Amino acid sequence: MQAIETRTVAEIAAGSLAAVKVFERFGIDYCCGGKRPLDEVCRSKGLETKEVQRQLDAAIATSPAQQRDWTIAPLREVISHIVQTHHEYLKRELGPLGERVAKVERVYSARPEAVHRVAGLSAIFQELASEMLMHMRKEEMMLFPVIEACEQCVNAGQPLPPLPFGSVANPIRMMESEHDSAGSALARMREITNNFEVPAYACVTYRAMISGLQELEEDLHLHVHLENNILFPRALELER
Repeated sequence: MQAIETRTVAEIAAGSLAAVKVFERFGIDYCCGGKRPLDEVCRSKGLETKEVQRQLDAAIATSPAQQRDWTIAPLREVISHIVQTHHEYLKRELGPLGERVAKVERVYSARPEAVHRVAGLSAIFQELASEMLMHMRKEEMMLFPVIEACEQCVNAGQPLPPLPFGSVANPIRMMESEHDSAGSALARMREITNNFEVPAYACVTYRAMISGLQELEEDLHLHVHLENNILFPRALELER
């Protein structure tokens, strides 16, 4: 078996949700930037590879078996899980969270001690929300049905259907680019809020905003990981 420190972060994350939680703890990007070996990522972040590896080994060894291994599940099931779990989460939460972000920025921008922690937050959030809603629509209306149709043809031993965009690689490339944009927006919001810190003067709405942003980041990281590191590579292999 390949040593864990030489495997890519994405490969490790794809095999274990327990590993994902360790990466989150260390601030290691396992979704958009997950295609680098673990030891290289650790060196770039000033982390001790052996310590990260120790925590990964411990988390994986003690974690309960995953209910579903998405690396081997039918692609239609992977897609259904992404849509029902992550797309539905975003559709449900982006609106209310956006209202909280806008309210907090409006109120706290008038406070000198707080303005630097909220300035520009709402604009970044609204751009992210708008992009993600359009992004999910493109996936659900165009890309995902094509992947499911290709899988059905392969399973039936039939030729692939004609694709409206040439190769499935073309929309995948676009989706990955949009994932990178979403990741950048999350990083900017984390930076503005000082790593989602809750200041002593924060009201209930402010605290709820920070909690919501943290939850959004965690869910979106896992969402992008499932697409970039599991669904998309398997769809490309299916087409080949």
